Amino acid sequence: MHKLHNTRGGRIFDVVNIIFLSALAIIMIIPFIYVIAASFATEAEITTRSFFLWPHTFSLESYKYIFETSAFLRSLLVTIGVTIVGTLIQLFFTFSFAYPLSRRYLRGRNVYLNMVIFAMLFSGGMIPTFLVVKNLGLLDTYWALMLPAAISPFNLMIIKNFFQEIPLELEESARMDGASEITIFTKIMLPLSKPTIATFTLFYAVGIWNDFMSGLLYINDSAKWPIQLLLRQITMQSSALNDAALTDPNYIPPEQGMKFAVIIVATLPILIFYPFLQKHFAKGMMVGSVKG
Repeated sequence: MHKLHNTRGGRIFDVVNIIFLSALAIIMIIPFIYVIAASFATEAEITTRSFFLWPHTFSLESYKYIFETSAFLRSLLVTIGVTIVGTLIQLFFTFSFAYPLSRRYLRGRNVYLNMVIFAMLFSGGMIPTFLVVKNLGLLDTYWALMLPAAISPFNLMIIKNFFQEIPLELEESARMDGASEITIFTKIMLPLSKPTIATFTLFYAVGIWNDFMSGLLYINDSAKWPIQLLLRQITMQSSALNDAALTDPNYIPPEQGMKFAVIIVATLPILIFYPFLQKHFAKGMMVGSVKG
């Protein structure tokens, strides 16, 4: 591989790759920089300048407005709570189901695997899922944002394949020492699965944080809206964040700047969360991809 990169064709390939990936990164980063700049700009500058990467005048009015508004803070806390609890639920059910499926001596294993594969290929659809949530009495509850997606069949199969790659000798040695299945799972399998846990923690957390449809379908009470549903209301209706405490007839809220500021605040927790799992991410991405 080292010799390949020292050839003329290899060097040309590297240069083309660097140029292409750099251009792609710039294309993706520039809109985000614009959103950041607009969130710190004045309302007049946003309306007069169609595009800029640096505001002429810095203003914290948009951030001050949204953080003084109970609707935004409430939605942010709802999303944080649902993301934490929902991620723990998904990790618990996925790993506790994937481990026994990886053991070939499990009775009825093929039946369970076929059920998982069937669920991975076919789903009930939006309306049947809504009816199930409704009949279980989960409408307008936070459980409706977490339980319907408690297990991902695709992720379950990947984690099952990872557990199959762990040598059976470790399990047999622990069983000879008197360890139970629970002890083997918690004391041996889970510690060996740290990269996997970190990777799927990130996947599940980002998925729940960005989930819009669940809130739209199952939550009617605006006091229980997640942040993504509130973002939709803000983009459609400038008065979505109006609070009784801010009803000043002479005060004009920063409509445009507020939209950009809310996007930044809603995105920032995920950007902060990612670096702590990044070192495990590359290794965890290859989990279960070799053996079936």
